[in-house]
Amino acid sequence: MASNPLVTHIYTADPSAHVFEDKIYVYPSHDRETDIKFNDNGDQYDMADYHVLSLTEFNGPVTDHGVVLKTEDVPWVSKQLWAPDAASKNGRYYLYFPARDKQGIFRIGVAESDKPSGPFKPDPEPIPGSYSIDPASFVDDDNQAYLYFGGIWGGQLQCWKDNQTFDPSKSGPQEPTGADVPALSCRVARLSEDMHSFAEEVRQIQVLDEQTGKPLMADDHDRRFFEAPWMHKYNGKYYFSYSTGDTHFLAYAIGDLPYGPFTYSGRILEPVVGWTTHHSIVQYKGKWYLFYHDCELSKGVNHLRSVRMREIVYDDQGKISLAQKQ
Repeated sequence: MASNPLVTHIYTADPSAHVFEDKIYVYPSHDRETDIKFNDNGDQYDMADYHVLSLTEFNGPVTDHGVVLKTEDVPWVSKQLWAPDAASKNGRYYLYFPARDKQGIFRIGVAESDKPSGPFKPDPEPIPGSYSIDPASFVDDDNQAYLYFGGIWGGQLQCWKDNQTFDPSKSGPQEPTGADVPALSCRVARLSEDMHSFAEEVRQIQVLDEQTGKPLMADDHDRRFFEAPWMHKYNGKYYFSYSTGDTHFLAYAIGDLPYGPFTYSGRILEPVVGWTTHHSIVQYKGKWYLFYHDCELSKGVNHLRSVRMREIVYDDQGKISLAQKQ
């Protein structure tokens, strides 16, 4: 019941979807051909710019608004413009993006525009105190904005201690292990009023087991956070969703506050063709849609992905499932 790939003239992945000006705008990463061999550090994902897509109906025409930001535009970036997100506040639009700095460390940058379709003008330096990958912005009903971020293995989340110290020896496909060791989890910070910096110390989110109420453990690869955080709100509850990475599920947890804690509540999507799973969830014209990517168009080439969408529904308990008819 999935849509066709949103576009086929370029490869797109990691879709962040928002409704701006009565349209769905999608902010994906842009995959490109590379000779870099697949590895668990993610070097084959060698993206260099961002496009913005927009649409007004399921499986309808999609507009590619072209390149809105590229590596050469950002003084602090060395390479790898990975999964971005966007936000709107006070009549302005903000693009949040991860990239490696000149020392090879992932940071998160911000760029601003007066239009959801860009182009976006980047700040000359990354957000102070930012690190790792996969920024996901969320503007709550009270107009307070938050930024969620983090990814382990190639995303370097496991390299950081106390938000300050980077340990390069922990780079690559590493994470804590053990049935009694808490899993690493997503980071979150409230954004400043101008949306260009953190207004508080970065904190770690907790995802709790639905039976015991205790944090998920590091060995629980079917449920623990790996990368690709997303936040949305439904019926007054906060839904924190994410990828489990090496087990290839999209999972979600529900809480009462934007900081959590969140109780694990199930899976949204089973594994698709391709190694990575990255998504967003948005409401549009009374329906809820899941945006994600797979590698069917490239016949399984893991760094050449295509964005799709499909409808999701909620039951009486607020649990998510895929709609069976579109």
